[in-house]
Amino acid sequence: MRVETTRHTVGGLVQTAGVVQRPEVSQDWIRRLDIVFESLPESYRERAWVGHRWRVGQATIAHVFGGEDQQFRIVFRAELAEVMAFEHLGPRYFRAGWGDNVVGIILEESSDWAELAEMLTESYCLQAPARLADLAGLEKSTTTP
Repeated sequence: MRVETTRHTVGGLVQTAGVVQRPEVSQDWIRRLDIVFESLPESYRERAWVGHRWRVGQATIAHVFGGEDQQFRIVFRAELAEVMAFEHLGPRYFRAGWGDNVVGIILEESSDWAELAEMLTESYCLQAPARLADLAGLEKSTTTP
């Protein structure tokens, strides 16, 4: 774990603060994820405040990043029924602390990338306009929050 120390003076006293550095997501993983999104109309990748995110219009489909705990996470949207399942699938799966339908996975080399591709495609269907899901030959989800 890399900790960067900063020093500054406040009221004549020197204070030191440690900031944990987040790891960068490997380019190999970014390329794997890009392949998933290439087939989804009008989706695009951009740098996020940390890591990278894929969007359609102004809606975020997925966001991958390294955490302060040095683990890699990807968060995305899921059907409300699946959100409850994510809370009980085990430690690698989680429900995010924001949004009604935001879930995530701790990523590892051993992650099931085919399963993740399916979940990301479902997230696209939740976030994209129906006309774009139709273009991709996908069915637009009807249970958006």
